[in-house]
Amino acid sequence: MFLYNLTLQRATGITSAIHGNFSGSKHQEIVVSRGKILELLRHDPNTGKIYPVLSVEVFGIIRALMPFKLTGGSKDYIVVGSDSGRIVILEYMPSKNIFEKVHQETFGKSGCRRIVPGQFLAVDPKGRAVMIGAVEKQKLVYILNRDAQARLTISSPLEAHKSNTLVYNIVGVDIGFENPTFACLEIDYEDADQDPTGEAAAKSQQLLTYYELDLGLNHVVRKYSEQLEEHANFLISVPGGNEGPSGVLICSENYITYKNLGDQPDIRCPIPRRRYDLDDPERGMIFVCSATHKTKSMFFFLAQTEQGDIFKITLETDEDIVTEIRLKYFDTVPVSASMCVLKSGFLFVASEFGNHYLYQIAHLGDDDGEPTFSSAMPLEEGDTFLFSPRPLKNLVVVDEMDSLSPIMSCQIADLANEDTPQLYTLCGRGPRSSLRVLRHGLEVSEMAVSELPGNPNAVWTVKRRIDDAVYDDDCW
Repeated sequence: MFLYNLTLQRATGITSAIHGNFSGSKHQEIVVSRGKILELLRHDPNTGKIYPVLSVEVFGIIRALMPFKLTGGSKDYIVVGSDSGRIVILEYMPSKNIFEKVHQETFGKSGCRRIVPGQFLAVDPKGRAVMIGAVEKQKLVYILNRDAQARLTISSPLEAHKSNTLVYNIVGVDIGFENPTFACLEIDYEDADQDPTGEAAAKSQQLLTYYELDLGLNHVVRKYSEQLEEHANFLISVPGGNEGPSGVLICSENYITYKNLGDQPDIRCPIPRRRYDLDDPERGMIFVCSATHKTKSMFFFLAQTEQGDIFKITLETDEDIVTEIRLKYFDTVPVSASMCVLKSGFLFVASEFGNHYLYQIAHLGDDDGEPTFSSAMPLEEGDTFLFSPRPLKNLVVVDEMDSLSPIMSCQIADLANEDTPQLYTLCGRGPRSSLRVLRHGLEVSEMAVSELPGNPNAVWTVKRRIDDAVYDDDCW
């Protein structure tokens, strides 16, 4: 059953964006969530323009999105975490141009509750399992496989709950074809909850915890837990197996740290700051967003600070042991909620505030004269590296998507004397803020342009077939 629903002006802000081969072709698409709308975007590499292919109202709040590809598969599925109390796996069907529900499994109550999973999603990089987590306590792991007809199958949920624990972020750790492992940023608040003085809360430290899915015994174990020095806000999974050293990058205040199990020592590097920065020098700097680009021969990360500066992060290894973290200033773009690096050489930036952009990566930043900052460089405790921001050099803007988010103020008035009022809105934040005028009605789309040899003075329509009906208004 489909109920009729009409939205006059759809949401333009993007809360999360993912990319993958959702249609099964070689070209990558982008799937974005706009609150309660799921949208598939495709970009034309010839023109550089990005255009919507499908937009679906989900009648709920999309809290998390992740692409998922089975081992050896050529098509990405979409795992959705929402306020429905369900895990939903969607498949894009190009022939019907729809998102088809492959699985919809209920595990809890509806609503954005802190104890019901849906806020965090993580997938095993080899396409074997997915973890869906709540803000507090509950985490569920589903094993995904294929049946004899090559259809996606899903297991019963395996619990990885931990009482009195708040979760900040979850990622899937790339460890090749060993048991799927998930890394979580957690904090144990049991002691702080029972201490009325607040001392325990001030001394509480975050934990980096590894959860391992034992495929043989079919259950999840809490494999490893370690206290962190700085308060971290999110994790980046490092390629593993035959493609990299595995492990995670921990993004915390003023520092980025590489951690891995085994003999690997921690590698810690300060986050560079702007030279002659107008912000408070005592204010901490954090990474807010990241994107990973991986090929058969190399990989790198693009991480963005809360000021919009993007750094290219590479790891130096010696026989699968990481010896050095290298950061290099890449470019400055609007602060984003999500970034997607496409294999065609484009970077999609879903901005937190204002319009969204599609950039072409003109250079990888290897020969731009910018200094390279390394964890091996000696620095005093508390000191950091300095760099100077500049206009775009490695990125080229090729397309822009309008966004009204956030609307700070709105007035309705007929200042243009058009007999119908206009909406005057203040949008954006800081130097990218704008005044926009919204009018009722639909824009005229230009479908084709043809140059004429002379100066025309009239235009007529003609019949496609000789037996087509002719109407009096066929002459303009």
